[in-house]
Amino acid sequence: MIPATTLRGRRVALFGLGGSGLATARALAEGGADVTAWDDNPDSVAKATAAGVATADLRGADWSSFAAFVLSPGVPLTHPKPHWSVDLARAADVEIIGDVELFCRERRRHAPDAPFIAITGTNGKSTTTALTAHVLASAGRDTQMGGNIGRAVMTLDPPTPTRHYVVECSSYQIDLAPSLDPSAGILLNLTPDHLDRHGTMQRYAGIKERLAAGSGTAIVGVDDVHCAQIADRLEKAGKAVVRISKRLPLADGLFADGARLVRARGGHPETVATLEGIGSLRGLHNAQNALAAAAACIEAGLTAAEIQSGLRSFPGLAHRMEQVGRKGHVLFVNDSKATNAEAAAPALSSFPRVYWIAGGLPKEGGIETLRGFFPRIARAYLIGEAAPAFSATLGEAVPYEISGTLAAAVEHAAADAAKDGSGEAVVLLSPACASFDQFRNFEMRGEAFRQAVTAIPGLEPIGGSHAQPS
Repeated sequence: MIPATTLRGRRVALFGLGGSGLATARALAEGGADVTAWDDNPDSVAKATAAGVATADLRGADWSSFAAFVLSPGVPLTHPKPHWSVDLARAADVEIIGDVELFCRERRRHAPDAPFIAITGTNGKSTTTALTAHVLASAGRDTQMGGNIGRAVMTLDPPTPTRHYVVECSSYQIDLAPSLDPSAGILLNLTPDHLDRHGTMQRYAGIKERLAAGSGTAIVGVDDVHCAQIADRLEKAGKAVVRISKRLPLADGLFADGARLVRARGGHPETVATLEGIGSLRGLHNAQNALAAAAACIEAGLTAAEIQSGLRSFPGLAHRMEQVGRKGHVLFVNDSKATNAEAAAPALSSFPRVYWIAGGLPKEGGIETLRGFFPRIARAYLIGEAAPAFSATLGEAVPYEISGTLAAAVEHAAADAAKDGSGEAVVLLSPACASFDQFRNFEMRGEAFRQAVTAIPGLEPIGGSHAQPS
């Protein structure tokens, strides 16, 4: 735990007592703050009280006595309307911050030179965070990973000058971290997301830009218009900017050339690493993730050999194109995290011959946008509520069956793929749907897939433990 000493002896209000909120309340108390915490969920309040956290309804509190208000990132700050606690804090002119801001203050106070890599973007944050931390740790660096992935940031070990922090930051967390100042900040990409919480794309992009703008070195993906413009703005403002591109060669920056990760300086390219044969990093989206991780690790002082070694040993994230096992020429891949068509596209684009397990609770738009990948699909196995609609979209373009359950889909897909004589065949769970019709969440769906696959006689498991956000 990182004691929040920067608020020692001060009164602090805290709202939101989920996992990260409870951890933050403990860190504040450990640092000597006088904390008053609350939540709209009575069960969360009861759990916090039982854990020794001082709780009281903040609607009746004397807000003029609070030095700060720590808000859980899941609670609305601006849109669709501010939470009632936000209104009370603003009326009393109390600063509103989150746990990432507390972490930044502690780092500045106790170990300002501790390497701190912060990662954001619409897609790929978790993989890039896990990959960066893995490469650093595999090179022998003392590495802590957390934030919006895995551990709450205030539960990490306290800052020391040689301890490396790799922190995933959501837009909600950035919005609550006004002094966010990583030594290297990664902005991967931007597409419309969370507009219900931010109001407009312009505001959403502006929040993400703040992470890069506060960084010692800004690492920015320039394959979308928003991020390309951000990189230009930051450079004109005098910021050190490293551009990355998964699609285009760059005169200065890092880019993908097939499987090679290339670093160019002044128009002179050199290969940093290759993704050839690394199954956990297939696809253009993972090329971008690897480029960002490589750029951050170069900034942290790693050699090309250390980066290549770390990339090769990366096991991947659970439920994100996770290679579960192989039987003969058949590879089994768990991409349960793909809960809509856009999220399923990277996996379908990564394999030439797919036995596709899809379906669940359908999202708006269905799978029409995936039509360009239909020639890659040898056969589809449809499950859950979406099966009738998906079958209508597939029509005569793709052979399919309505399997109903995930267990039946795995059994039938494995048998059909085993008979495929065209080379490597991939049994892919990439549902393009939410899980809630048959499973509590995508993790449980992915675990059910993994269990069904590992029960296949003669299967050779791939890899070991996977970096898994909680």
